Amino acid sequence: MKPRTLKLLDDIRQAAEFIRDSAQGKSLDDYCEDRMLRHAAERCFDITGEAINRLSREDPATAGRITDYRAIIAFRNVLIHGYDLVDHDLVWNAIVQEIPALLADVAALTVADQ
Repeated sequence: MKPRTLKLLDDIRQAAEFIRDSAQGKSLDDYCEDRMLRHAAERCFDITGEAINRLSREDPATAGRITDYRAIIAFRNVLIHGYDLVDHDLVWNAIVQEIPALLADVAALTVADQ
């Protein structure tokens, strides 16, 4: 695997882990009431989506092995460009449902490279 691919996968992993760790033990209500948590999660989704977008251009075969990678990029675009349309329920669902799957995909890709 190319060094740049590994760097992008590491960026994705770090941002996703931060989201997971920051939301651990929290509820949707906690998320909605905690502005700093919301902003931090959205920023990490930005990093994750942008890193996957770059990966899709530089190493499409690897990006294609990330479940729903195009949806992740689209989600990032909504958060960035449609900031006024952000639905906290949707973001929370992504934290709870999608982040664990993304972390599993990245771990599998990283292990496969070793």
